[in-house]
Amino acid sequence: MKVAVVGATGMVGAVMLEVLEARKFPVDELLVVASERSVGKKLLFAGEQLTVIGLQQALDAKPDIALFSAGAATSLEWAPRFAASGTTVIDNSSAWRMDPNIRLIVPEINASLLQPSDKIIANPNCSTIQLVMVLAPLHKKYGLKRVVVSTYQSVSGTGVEAVQQLENEVAGVKGKMAYPHPIYKNALPHCDVFQENGYTKEEMKLAREPQKILDDRTFSVTATAVRIPTAGGHSESVNIEFRRDFELEQVREILRETPGVVLQDSPSENLYPMPVTAHRKDEVFVGRIRRDESQANSLHLWVVADNLRKGAATNAVQIAEYLVGKNPA
Repeated sequence: MKVAVVGATGMVGAVMLEVLEARKFPVDELLVVASERSVGKKLLFAGEQLTVIGLQQALDAKPDIALFSAGAATSLEWAPRFAASGTTVIDNSSAWRMDPNIRLIVPEINASLLQPSDKIIANPNCSTIQLVMVLAPLHKKYGLKRVVVSTYQSVSGTGVEAVQQLENEVAGVKGKMAYPHPIYKNALPHCDVFQENGYTKEEMKLAREPQKILDDRTFSVTATAVRIPTAGGHSESVNIEFRRDFELEQVREILRETPGVVLQDSPSENLYPMPVTAHRKDEVFVGRIRRDESQANSLHLWVVADNLRKGAATNAVQIAEYLVGKNPA
């Protein structure tokens, strides 16, 4: 099994290497791939020093699977070339997610759709993944009608420069700004770029991707995405209107039994999901479950996950595990 990690020197790429090693993915040869300026660098994997190579060299090596996390432009140019050479590409960028011919996969929900002919597979947006992990089992039982989500997203979702901006501001150091405003002691209702409709791209991903993953356009999602000064982990306040009524204890039981989801819902004991406790974990955490008393058949809950793990690297590796017949749970 020859595996390439494209974008191996980036934040998500580095976590992909960690997850491949931690989950003992059956890799015989690992290619660490990055842009030309990073070629020749050394990266550590499973105690071995690996030399970073360029995209053309990786393409010529014909890997079985390539995990891409190098941005949409790179994916649009190179993923089809890898796919044409026989490589199965699992792409973490936004490039292919809404392409009607490309599957958008969260393994616990829809990996069974994958066919050998699927040579490019899209990894959903980080905020989408944790949201649908909770929505999917509840939709199956009660039927989604409308979802309103407000996100509280880590600076790590923007990248290395944003993490550095936060660290600089905490230390009182002037440096390069990844955001148009300070992030320390602040909250920016501005994730990704604004669209003509007034929503950001991040908010529109949250609106559209769940419908594709759940293969259902009869429910709607609307979102407000906010960047906050946490170093890792995304949080979401989610309000769900169902088509059928529910019992709170049954909701909790459904989520408790959902693979990949951890229920943390005991407010009297100060137990609820937080980014600090989700850090470096592969699961999605849910709590603060309560009935919306202002609207029939409606529910509030709070969802947290490590955006670099289940929100990106872990989900991609789980897809790869499914492809090679290894249980991705």
